Amino acid sequence: MFLGNLTEEQRLSKAVVKIMDKAPYLSAVLMIGRREITDNPKHRTAYTNGKDEFYNRVFVASLNDAELRFLVLHEVYHKLFKHLTTWKHLWEKDADRTNRAADHVINIKIVDEFSQDGFATMTGVLEGGCYDRQYVGMSTQEVFNLLPPGNGGGDGGRGGDGGGGVSQPTNEQGQQPFDDHDWEAAKEMTEEDKRELERDIDEAVRQGSTIAGKVGSGGNRDLDELLKTKVDWRQALREFVQNTCTGKDFSTFKRLNRRYISKRIAMPSGVQETVTCLAEHNDMSGSIGAREQQIMISELAAICEQVKPDELHVSYWDTQVCGYEKYVGAEIADVASKTKPVGGGGTDVTCVPEYLKQHKIEPQASIVFTDGHLYGGWGEWDHPVLWVIVDNPNATPDHGAVLHVDSEDIQ
Repeated sequence: MFLGNLTEEQRLSKAVVKIMDKAPYLSAVLMIGRREITDNPKHRTAYTNGKDEFYNRVFVASLNDAELRFLVLHEVYHKLFKHLTTWKHLWEKDADRTNRAADHVINIKIVDEFSQDGFATMTGVLEGGCYDRQYVGMSTQEVFNLLPPGNGGGDGGRGGDGGGGVSQPTNEQGQQPFDDHDWEAAKEMTEEDKRELERDIDEAVRQGSTIAGKVGSGGNRDLDELLKTKVDWRQALREFVQNTCTGKDFSTFKRLNRRYISKRIAMPSGVQETVTCLAEHNDMSGSIGAREQQIMISELAAICEQVKPDELHVSYWDTQVCGYEKYVGAEIADVASKTKPVGGGGTDVTCVPEYLKQHKIEPQASIVFTDGHLYGGWGEWDHPVLWVIVDNPNATPDHGAVLHVDSEDIQ
């Protein structure tokens, strides 16, 4: 289809160039991932997997230029705010409601920033999308808490306009997402791909914030927010431990069930995979005070109640491991009251994996609590690591998952 003499591919490229010209602080994130026109009728509008963007040809043809720019900004803002990774735990609870909550948040931002002069408008077929001024200033979690339930958990796939197999829900105002959210594709990314994407987006945000400051644009307010995006760090911490360490029951023929051997019947024996060893390592320097340490230990004890590890190892470090504690079985429940933080020198986390190796401690996963101001690098780890980094959004470990936390959020 054509609008004038331009194809949909050309119109999409034109929209991107216009956005870059209007909002140069978005240029870096606009360059992340692929952007394609699709003829697949399964995807009737547009969708993103958190990295790539896809636009249905017929839907694009139905939009004028201002509406198309709004749609492109909508997909880009999903990427900019890392919606498909940050809010996965909400999607698993209620996919429809999560889609609507995320759309409310970014549509308000796009309307406020780009619609006043008619550059990008939520008009025409976009008009019925999620937009309600009562949610101004709220996060996706806050909007999610206020919206009515949708169609349940994340098994339906993409959600949105039904292209992924989920019916299109409406709230009491009749509003609904006008795009798809490809949560399944985001979920299938490898941990390495997720870390690379997160680093790319963080770097794009930092570049954008710098550009916005230089050109004096009002857009730098949202970018500054993104530099310190807040998530439920306790929920994210629990997800890491559960996804990494949760035990599983299965059967195997590698060891036959003895009850049936005498009957000359080959049956598999049951195998119980438990969490054998979980470790938590506390930075004893900089901004990490006694309050943060105690809260972290208390939260870890609560997590241990869920996954029930056989052993819990707790260390305190600065340039060396200054204190080490081991808790076994029922002792783990008392870790918050019994642990004794020690240390207070410099900051070199490489001593921790070296200590584990030297003492033949083999955790299934480690959680490192630090301010991220390190002297000797991030260390060489041979198992999954979650870095809980306080008040240092620029810290980017070269191994493991990262959870950035503001000290004011640790209560």
